[in-house]
Amino acid sequence: MFEDVIVGIDLGTTNSLIAIVENGVPRVLTDDLGNRLVPSVVCFETTDALAMGLPVVGRDAKRKKVRDASKTVFSVKRLLGKTFADLKHVASELPFELVEADGLVKVRVSGKDLSPIEISAVILSQLKRNAEASLGCSVRKAVITVPAYFNDSQRQATRTAGRLAGLEVLRIVNEPTAAALAYGLDKKKQGLIAVYDLGGGTFDVSILKLQDGIFEVLATHGDTALGGDDLDLVIARPIATDLLHQWKMDIWSAECPIELRAAVLEQAEKTKITLSTESTAAFELEYEGRTFKRGFTRGEFEAAARPLLERTRLSCEQALSDAGLTAAELSDVVMVGGPTRLPVVQQVAREIFGREPNTSVHPDEVVAVGAAIQADILAGHNLDFLLLDVVPLSLGIETYGGLMSALIKRNTRIPTAAREVFTTFVDNQTGVDIHVLQGEREKMDENRSLARFKLTGIEPLPAGLPRVDVTFLIDADGILQVFAKDLKTGREQSVEVRPSFGLSDTEVEQMLKQGEQGVQEDREFRKLVEARNAAEPLVRGTERSSVRAGQLLTAAEREQVDQDLSRLKIAIEGTKSEMIQEAALALEASTRRLADLVLTVAMNEARKAQEK
Repeated sequence: MFEDVIVGIDLGTTNSLIAIVENGVPRVLTDDLGNRLVPSVVCFETTDALAMGLPVVGRDAKRKKVRDASKTVFSVKRLLGKTFADLKHVASELPFELVEADGLVKVRVSGKDLSPIEISAVILSQLKRNAEASLGCSVRKAVITVPAYFNDSQRQATRTAGRLAGLEVLRIVNEPTAAALAYGLDKKKQGLIAVYDLGGGTFDVSILKLQDGIFEVLATHGDTALGGDDLDLVIARPIATDLLHQWKMDIWSAECPIELRAAVLEQAEKTKITLSTESTAAFELEYEGRTFKRGFTRGEFEAAARPLLERTRLSCEQALSDAGLTAAELSDVVMVGGPTRLPVVQQVAREIFGREPNTSVHPDEVVAVGAAIQADILAGHNLDFLLLDVVPLSLGIETYGGLMSALIKRNTRIPTAAREVFTTFVDNQTGVDIHVLQGEREKMDENRSLARFKLTGIEPLPAGLPRVDVTFLIDADGILQVFAKDLKTGREQSVEVRPSFGLSDTEVEQMLKQGEQGVQEDREFRKLVEARNAAEPLVRGTERSSVRAGQLLTAAEREQVDQDLSRLKIAIEGTKSEMIQEAALALEASTRRLADLVLTVAMNEARKAQEK
């Protein structure tokens, strides 16, 4: 039944998920250990990890965020579709290095400069593998969600990452729209719904109208630089101040070991999560033999987080205004995203909308489930429902004097088209430059540049006489095509707008070709990595037991354990998975008696304690 399956993917800042609809019921797929959430973390353990297609992804990578901080990348979604200038102000707060390459942002890791698209593709590839293992078939088609306020560059970057991961991306769906589907609101016949979506890296609010199975997005607004990562910094910044005073170490400086910065950020996240359910939390940090401790109260955290969360009020009020509604007219306010578990987030939403928000569905899984429902619709099932989405930001072109003329206003329903006729401002022009922009500002340079192309062959005439027809077409994914035509000569040019901050078609094709050629090498490398990952805990456990071994084993047994341990360490440094597995089996055998003796001693000690 899964031969032509279409999966739904939530490519998240903190965690990613993949889901399907099976017999009409959505189901989030799991990895081989039964985990639904895949942390959006990638560790490039070796220089060749990307070329071999097998960096460490998910939970195993998350465990390396501190130990291998320079090789581990997280929250890459916040980098998609951005220039280096966009992110320069946050670079010092990340434990991995951002670099500039022709204006683009890349991540320098394990000796390579990688684009956010490439790293996102690694996460999507892992989700694809998890799905194929779970379903027992190949997975080639997907619906991927994005924040509603993602611009065209960010949407294109997401689509390219999917393609690089071997997926045909059938639809890009806004996360709040997907969430509304998954909340079961389709069971209502009509309603006006606000979706308050605070994720790890972005905030969105969408106002939807539901009537007779049609989900129509009336308006959307948001902030692509506000999320759970910023709430982590609310805790990390005072810790940084304390560490500067106590340890004389500035964790934000370039001279500070990135492992320390990574450790602070990781503990800040754990402290925040604790405060979602407890009134107090202890921030504890151990680094190079030193220990730092500090307590946080929920009240202290909430007071510091409030100014950040108040930024969501502006977006909510703007979305309601654009939709022509008041908060009192809403029938539902639904909460999406892991940070919405925090009581202070729920309280802010309660104050903004004047009603109790709906928190009845798993905030981490709801978007993936909604994507799966949309995938099911595209597969020809569940045709009772229809999604009508909108353009998040206005689209237009640069006109004379450095202004932007908007052809498609924000919150216009998609798919859509718009056209306008322009003329020249200089005598005898034979060509015009078409500069495509996205944003809400009048000044051209305060908006996002999406593309440039030139229409040539215009008949040389006095300024104001030529007529150039410019047409914008936006598909259901929010992807833009632009056409320019000289109405007198019939000469025409068109472009599918590509982000200025991504990978070229040539680069993508080259990467796909390399991936196809290296399938066998990938398998071998995966076996090696998995063998190392399985053997390293055995080494650490044996080393921790060395004192007990000296007390409980004979000299000959101790010597055998030492020999097998040394052999396994050497094998781990090598490149043969079979040698690692053989050495691990030998060490397991030589330490089996030690394990039995340790257990016997522990049981005897416990019995004596009870007798006392």
